[in-house]
Amino acid sequence: MTVVTFIIHFVLIFILALGIMVLSALIFPFAMRRIWGFIGDRYGPNRVGPQGLLQPFADGLKLFIKEDITPSKANRVLFAMAPAITFITPMLTVMVIPFSPGFTIANLNVGLLYLVAVGSFSILGLLLAGWASHNKYSLLGGLRSVAQMVSYEIPLILNIIIIGMLVGSLSLDDVVGSQGKVWYIAVQPLAFLVFLIAGMAELNRTPFDLPEAESELVSGYMTEYGGLRFALFAAFIEWGEVAVWSMATSALFLGGWRGPFGGNAGWLVLKVLVMAFFVIWVYATFPRLQVDQLMAFAWKVLIPISLVNLGATGLFIILMPDNFLLPIAAFSWVSVVLLVALFPGLLRKALLRKRLRQMENFKLETTEA
Repeated sequence: MTVVTFIIHFVLIFILALGIMVLSALIFPFAMRRIWGFIGDRYGPNRVGPQGLLQPFADGLKLFIKEDITPSKANRVLFAMAPAITFITPMLTVMVIPFSPGFTIANLNVGLLYLVAVGSFSILGLLLAGWASHNKYSLLGGLRSVAQMVSYEIPLILNIIIIGMLVGSLSLDDVVGSQGKVWYIAVQPLAFLVFLIAGMAELNRTPFDLPEAESELVSGYMTEYGGLRFALFAAFIEWGEVAVWSMATSALFLGGWRGPFGGNAGWLVLKVLVMAFFVIWVYATFPRLQVDQLMAFAWKVLIPISLVNLGATGLFIILMPDNFLLPIAAFSWVSVVLLVALFPGLLRKALLRKRLRQMENFKLETTEA
């Protein structure tokens, strides 16, 4: 490959990755507002342009003309670097996603490892944003983000390993290629469920949006950012990561570009839209968890479930190397049914025990008084 060819490929790849981020920032916030309006029996944006379609552009113009202020006591270098570091992470993650048959920007034989390693890099940008702002709310938001993302990355990685074990390869192209007969959501619904929950926590989406809890931390690690740098965090990064996470989920569990009638990039786009709708739906439905509940749910519920699932999957592969999909699917489906049945009691013991004990003590004190 000549230097000119390399530059052309690099520019085209950059435009594709940037285009995904820009489209996500335009489409998903508008869709979120309209869906929220429908769920809450409200209108949503409907004044700027036909059916409010120009509202994202109006928001972008507003942010573009806003004054961009850097706090006087902030670390100016790190304050400026933090959005750039976080912005580049989902763009790099796109590189290993199979878009259609024969089209992957970088078909790495360690694509799953790349997905985990590069996806984890955004933690650094959020921590730098909180620390460099010289603001207690920003710092708390950054620290919360690190604690949350590190904790929920463990079940996320464990379930990615499960998929790698089923395929016998770390290449995302091989993962999608092996789902020609059955998607892995049917083989490992338990892994899909845990991956879904942990992924939403990684995205800092409700009910896991503790790093930017407005009622507690103003806007968390984004508090001191304004103008275009705020737009990078609030639109391009957050919704770009939703798009990339939806692509990764589709490739791992939903067959990627495969569909009931052939396979092309259109099926991947459809699955990404469905996953984004699910994120918005959950966003508009569930209340925010407390910090202690958030951490307890990862360490006391998701990680033990993932470890048991990983061990059972490995055991079935060792005992039945030629036909392990059926017993794994049976175990996973039974586990999902049991989890759904036992979840209320499990939730009370793992997350609400301290709160219930405090309420009981308060009642006893009130009765004695």
